[in-house]
Amino acid sequence: MKPRVLVVDDDPQFRELLRGWLEAHAIEVHEAGGAQEALARVEATPPDLLCLDLMLPELGGFEVCERIRRIPSLARLPILVVSARDLPADRALAEELGASAYLIKPVAAAAFLEQVRALLAHRAATRAL
Repeated sequence: MKPRVLVVDDDPQFRELLRGWLEAHAIEVHEAGGAQEALARVEATPPDLLCLDLMLPELGGFEVCERIRRIPSLARLPILVVSARDLPADRALAEELGASAYLIKPVAAAAFLEQVRALLAHRAATRAL
């Protein structure tokens, strides 16, 4: 079965870019353009990995991260933040709220896919325990 990634970003062109990279590596991709849609999708059908922008309409990505971590069944869901916010304080807060990794836009395909593969591998290993 293909791993499933939910890409959450309000920029449809960026979502399409990530979709192309992921699908080229046999990863099933779902998309959400905002925080509320993302939370609903994650709760209804948890993905294997959440790729999350921080600057979203409605709620920000920090709030999404925090809400997901409060749901016991999603406590181990890997969250890869991909954001234009590049301050050390942003990275620290994301980590504090439960982000698994943090990449800064613009992101190279190789760096993105390397991080995705690592997080999915870790997820698979922890599920096997």
